[in-house]
Amino acid sequence: MIRKIQKFTDSSYFTNALKITIAAVLPVLLFTYFGNFQIGFTIALGAFLTYPSDIPSSLKDKIRGVTVTALLISGTNLLITIVSPYPCIFYPFLVTAVFFLSMLSVFGKRATMVSFSALLSVSLAFAHINSGWEMFLHALLLLGGGLFYLLISLLFNFIRPYRYLEMQIAECLKLTAKYLKLRGDLWSPTADRKAIIEMQLHLQVELNDIHQNIREVLISDYSGTSNQNRKLLIVFVSLVEIMELALSTSFDHNKLHQKFEKHPEVLLTYQTLAYNLASNLKKLSKSVKNKSNYIPKTNLIRDLNALEVAITHYSNNSEKNDAYEGVFMLTTMLQYAEKQVEKIKIIQRAFASKLSSYEFNGRDKDLEKFLTPQYYVWSTLFENLSFSSTLFRHSLRLTVTILLGFILSKVLAFHNEYWILLTIVVIMRPGYGLTKTRSFDRIFGTIVGGLIAFGILFFIHNDIAISTLTIISILLGFSFTHTNYKISATFVTMYIVFVYGLLTPNIEDVIQYRIIDTLVGSSLAFLTNHFLWPSWEFLNIPIYFKNSI
Repeated sequence: MIRKIQKFTDSSYFTNALKITIAAVLPVLLFTYFGNFQIGFTIALGAFLTYPSDIPSSLKDKIRGVTVTALLISGTNLLITIVSPYPCIFYPFLVTAVFFLSMLSVFGKRATMVSFSALLSVSLAFAHINSGWEMFLHALLLLGGGLFYLLISLLFNFIRPYRYLEMQIAECLKLTAKYLKLRGDLWSPTADRKAIIEMQLHLQVELNDIHQNIREVLISDYSGTSNQNRKLLIVFVSLVEIMELALSTSFDHNKLHQKFEKHPEVLLTYQTLAYNLASNLKKLSKSVKNKSNYIPKTNLIRDLNALEVAITHYSNNSEKNDAYEGVFMLTTMLQYAEKQVEKIKIIQRAFASKLSSYEFNGRDKDLEKFLTPQYYVWSTLFENLSFSSTLFRHSLRLTVTILLGFILSKVLAFHNEYWILLTIVVIMRPGYGLTKTRSFDRIFGTIVGGLIAFGILFFIHNDIAISTLTIISILLGFSFTHTNYKISATFVTMYIVFVYGLLTPNIEDVIQYRIIDTLVGSSLAFLTNHFLWPSWEFLNIPIYFKNSI
């Protein structure tokens, strides 16, 4: 149990959640102490809205991206507030702003998160419409909150500059070990090969994301003069080569089992070697996470020698014609294993600080080729202004849904229309499947979180205790955002209810309104994603295959 908690708190997701928790809680505590809770809350809101744009990247891109996001959320909030009293201007502006902010996603991953933050800012602008000097002050406080979050993020970066990369490398080692372990499982005669291959495909997707995250940080900020940078680079390159070698080398397991039916010890020897390849990488992953010295417990060279002996024994005890083909197959397997052992040895030496300078030779040349270039040009936007673009259809669908949600909330006199809009922005995704899943998870999280928080508030009336629970809920809510949206939605709802519990006496009404608003927003998102220019993911698979090839 302690090990699991330690693993959770040492993850990059928890670190990111800790950054936003500190950036949001400190202003509230500080300004509440001086009797200006509203100012502290607005700064915290600016930090919340800016946080999504802080994705893995170089330091330069981080600063630029977070700063642009802070300016954008502040500007959109101010413009919505300015035009809101004039319906003839407000509705065209709302439609145009939502559409083009959503279309920013065509510029890549960071732009998608900037777009998300700006759309959240549009939704939350309706929480409280300011007037006069107050609306400018509100916008400035939002900007201040965003810049304060950037400061906290940079402090984390300077305090532990390599920890994020080390954790990503550790995760990459672990997943690569899992992949090699599954390759070992394929050698069992009774193995469910279809299920194993499906699991391998899922691991490839996860590894591809992690490889991209590492590239964005390690290569973009690469400094050949830093020993730690060089060490992490050589480890990362070796891990990529291990996966490439595994993906490019396949064996006909059924044929091999038939061929060596009378000599099962040969394949068993190879399977033991395959398992030990995975075991070494798994232990390396643990040593990186725990910052402990790596001590190999399996001798890969001895395993290679055992396989060579098994091949020789097979050759000497088989008929000449049968042995020729069998030895050729086994030799191919041995050569593959030798290459993998060589790369694992390089990684072991890296973490044992025994790397020689020759191992870096040529490895840091043309590193930028491994990065996906981002082109922020208007032509990219114009090229996507057609129904053939998934993002164009999503932007149009999102605009219509938000407009429907806003009009519906006005006609039916909902208590807070902004919560419906917020639900729509958070849930809706370009693909139907993800929107459907997030709709159900959001509803589940809102209902369960509301009930739990209400139950706690029913028995606990101490402000300090409730404030502590609020901070814990923020931390856990953001920690699970990328891993379990249902749990994340539960804790975020609890946080919101706790905040209202501190501010207002009629907490039952708050829970009731939130649940109703969430149901309405989720239903609108689900229905429009199904009926308005839907994007069926399976239809795009041939296009993705073509582009990959």
